[in-house]
Amino acid sequence: MATNKDYADFVLSQFDESCGVTAKKMFGEYGLFSDGKMFAVVCDDQLFIRPTDAARSFIGDVVEAPPYPGAKMYFLIEDRIEDREWLSELANVTVPEVPRPKPRKKKAKKK
Repeated sequence: MATNKDYADFVLSQFDESCGVTAKKMFGEYGLFSDGKMFAVVCDDQLFIRPTDAARSFIGDVVEAPPYPGAKMYFLIEDRIEDREWLSELANVTVPEVPRPKPRKKKAKKK
């Protein structure tokens, strides 16, 4: 089941503007980005945060689940999705620990 755009927009609105969070539609779901890093996904109308040590310490009692079949475990955020201050702080502690994406190799030009 794909994520409803209205739900993705709602999740995006829950982050303070200072977090610089943007969303990109990906395969019917949404990737959430900050500082050029994908730190969360919205799948099946649920928010999943990439697991980091700082996020685990901040959340405390984490619930882990895969965002889609075959995926690695993420932190499932359910009960505090409407707490804008808490969610923004979660993004602020998570993003610095998420590695930058590896640069893509340039394709060789055909002659």
